[in-house]
Amino acid sequence: MSLWVFGYGSLLWNPGFTQVEARRAVLHDYHRSFCMLSIHHRGTPDLPGLVLALDAVPGGQCTGIALRADDAEADDVLKMLRERELVSSAYLERTVTLQTESGPQDALAYVIDPAHEQYVQLDLEAQAQMIARSTGGRGPNPEYLYRTAAHLDQMEIVDPDMRWLALRVQALGHAD
Repeated sequence: MSLWVFGYGSLLWNPGFTQVEARRAVLHDYHRSFCMLSIHHRGTPDLPGLVLALDAVPGGQCTGIALRADDAEADDVLKMLRERELVSSAYLERTVTLQTESGPQDALAYVIDPAHEQYVQLDLEAQAQMIARSTGGRGPNPEYLYRTAAHLDQMEIVDPDMRWLALRVQALGHAD
């Protein structure tokens, strides 16, 4: 059985593995949201940043990409993803069913645990302020936002919140 992974944030521009196939995909009943405090990759415990997560929203949808790993590398890819995505247990590893142009596709996805202390729901201005000032082990939080927004634009995936956040963070003087 092939390993498919749903990319909706940094996995779009930094999957960390070579994909042998990629398909545009939609996940229903979830929304892409800056709802996870980042205390490792894009912030610190003293000055947390925000990263994207899939937040369960009945009737919602998130458009991204289904990425298939090389079967010979699937075990290594899964290990790498778990080390990267499950660093603080705020994400839950789930198998989800995506809708693709080729039909339904089961894939691995990392969704937020709404009971975890890193889960937050902030208005867009509060998100922009937090993203603009944070840096973590993988670099500045604005870089994460800008790269994700740029890849969504390249893929012609409309995300008005992402566009607003990118413009607002840039206006705050953080144009990494």
